[in-house]
Amino acid sequence: MTVEAAGSFGDPLAEIKAELAAMREQLARLEAERDEYKKLFLLLREENEKLKLGLVGQKAERLDPNDRQLSLSILEMLLGKTGEPAATQTELVRAHERKKPTGRKPLPEHLPRVEVELIPLDVQREGLEKFDRIGEETSETLERRPSSTVVVVTRRPKFARKDRLRHGATQVLIADVPELPIQRGLAGPGLLADTIVRRWQDHQPLHRIERIFARDGVELARSTICGWHKELAELARPVVDAMRQDALTQPYLCTDATGVLVRAPQKCRNGHFWVLVAPGRHVLFDYTPHHDSPSVDQLLAGYEGYLVADAHAVYDHLYKSGKVIEVGCWSHLRRYFFKTLGSEPERAREALALIGELFAIERTVDRAPPAERLKVRQEKSQPIVTRFFAWRDELAPAVLDETPLAKALGYARNHRTAFERFLEDGRLPMHNNWSELQLRRQVLGRKNWLFVGSDEAAGVNTTFVSLLASCGMHGVEPWAYLRDLLCLLPSWHRSRVLELAPVNWQQTLEQQDTQQRLAANPFRTAILALERDHPDEK
Repeated sequence: MTVEAAGSFGDPLAEIKAELAAMREQLARLEAERDEYKKLFLLLREENEKLKLGLVGQKAERLDPNDRQLSLSILEMLLGKTGEPAATQTELVRAHERKKPTGRKPLPEHLPRVEVELIPLDVQREGLEKFDRIGEETSETLERRPSSTVVVVTRRPKFARKDRLRHGATQVLIADVPELPIQRGLAGPGLLADTIVRRWQDHQPLHRIERIFARDGVELARSTICGWHKELAELARPVVDAMRQDALTQPYLCTDATGVLVRAPQKCRNGHFWVLVAPGRHVLFDYTPHHDSPSVDQLLAGYEGYLVADAHAVYDHLYKSGKVIEVGCWSHLRRYFFKTLGSEPERAREALALIGELFAIERTVDRAPPAERLKVRQEKSQPIVTRFFAWRDELAPAVLDETPLAKALGYARNHRTAFERFLEDGRLPMHNNWSELQLRRQVLGRKNWLFVGSDEAAGVNTTFVSLLASCGMHGVEPWAYLRDLLCLLPSWHRSRVLELAPVNWQQTLEQQDTQQRLAANPFRTAILALERDHPDEK
C-alpha cells in the first residue's frame, strides 16, 4: 500500500474520532441540562402543591442555622481564609442577636394612679383598733378605662364702658373668636390629631373610627371625619412641600413604590404610592395614578445626586444625563439568590455567603463617620465584591437561560457599576432597606382600609403619612406633634414652615415665640388644665 493511500485512508478515522468527541461533549452538556431541568421541574411541582394547599413559606431572607455553617465553609474556600480560626468567620456572618427580657419593667411614672387598700376580713370584723399596722406589700397593675372626649365651652363675655352714656355711641368689647384648624368647625386640634393618628398611624379605616367614637357616646359620621382630613391636608401641605424641597437638596435619596387600589364606578383601578427617604431628615410619600417615567419625574423634579433604588426601568432615563447617579441595592440582589435556593442550593449559598459577609462588615461601621466607613469598605468590602463578580463571571456560561440562577447572575452583571457605587462614597448605603421599611406603612394600612376613595383622597393620605413617618424617624410622639402643629399652622408664617417639620420640631418647641403661641391657644390650655387638675378623669 502506498503512503498516499494510507494517508487518504486515515482522514476518515480522524473525522470519526472528532465527531465522536463532539458527540460526547454534546451528550455531557445535554445530560447536565437534563439534570438542571429535572431540578426545576421538582421545584415547580413542590411549589404547585403548596399553592394547592394554601401554604405560604416564610419571607425572611435568612438561611437555616444548619445551612449557615455550610455557607461559612464555602465562604472560607472562596476567600482563601481556611487558615483563619473558624470563630472569627462566624463572628462576621452571625445572624442578628436579640436580647431576652431580664424581668418586668417598672410602669411609667406619668400614668395616673388609683390606690386600693385591701384589709383582711379578720381585721374588718374585729376592728382596726385591735391591730398594729406593721408594714404593707405593694404591687402595681395596669388597667384600662374608656377614652375621654371633652367638650370645651368657650365663653366670650361682652363689655361696655360704664361712662358710655356720655359718649353717645356704645362700644361693645368682646374677645376675638379663638383660632381653630378648621374655622367654625366642630373639632378642636386634639380631636383632629386623634382621628389622624387613628387613621394613618394605627391604620383604622373610617368605619372603625366611627364605631369607636360611638362607643363613647359621640356620633361622628365617617363623611364628617373624611371632610375634616381633606381640609387639614390643605393646611398641612405647605409643611410637607417644604420638607420635599429640603430633601431634594440632600446628597442621596432612597425611593421605592407599591400599588394601591383606587375606587372607581365599575371596578377598582390601580394607583401607586411612592416613598422618598432623605436619611436622617425626612420621610416623604407621594401618589401617582401610574408607575412610569413621568411619575418618577414628578417625584424627583429637579433632583441632582445619588439615588438608591431598585433596577426598575422607570428610573433609567434619570441616569442618562449624569445628574442622577444610580446606587444599587444589595438586598435586592440577595433576594434573587434566595429565590434560587430551591433549584440551585449549593450555588445560591455561595453567593449568599459572600453577600452575607458584606452586610456583616457594614454592620460594624453602621454608626461610623463616612470617612471611616469608606476606609473599611475599601479595605474589607472591596475584595469580597471583586471575588463575587469573578465567581459570577466564571459560573455564568454554564447556567441555563431563563432559570432563577441565570436571572440572578444576569441582574448582577447588568447593574455591576451600581452595586459597586457604595465603595466610592462613605455616605452611601449598600441597600435600599430604609425606603422598603417605610413603605410597609402603606402596605399594612392597605390590608385594613383596602382602597382609597379617589386620587385626591390618596393625596390626603400621603400628606399625613409623610408627617407621621417623619415623626417616627426622629422619635417625636405623633399625637402631641399633630395637635401642636394644628394649633400653630393657621397663623404661622409660610416662609418658616420648615421649622414645623419633625426634623426641626424639638428646636422649634424650645423657642419662646412657639411657647407663647401654644400657651395662647384656649383649647390646648383647657385640656392641659383638665389633665393637671383631674388626672383620674382623662
